[in-house]
Amino acid sequence: MKRRKSIQHLEEHGCKFLREGRRHTVYYNPSNRKTSTVPRHNEIVGALARKICKDLEVPPSK
Repeated sequence: MKRRKSIQHLEEHGCKFLREGRRHTVYYNPSNRKTSTVPRHNEIVGALARKICKDLEVPPSK
């Protein structure tokens, strides 16, 4: 999955940008106070995309 599509999915489900790290972007879900990091690669492996969604408690992307 493309990184931009993954971020768009998170933002559609209420997640907010929190901060930039060196190699990752940190996203925050204000409804349940969960955070997760999104790597800055062009492609994100499907298993990692599902884990990010699980960490933030949003439905997995299709």
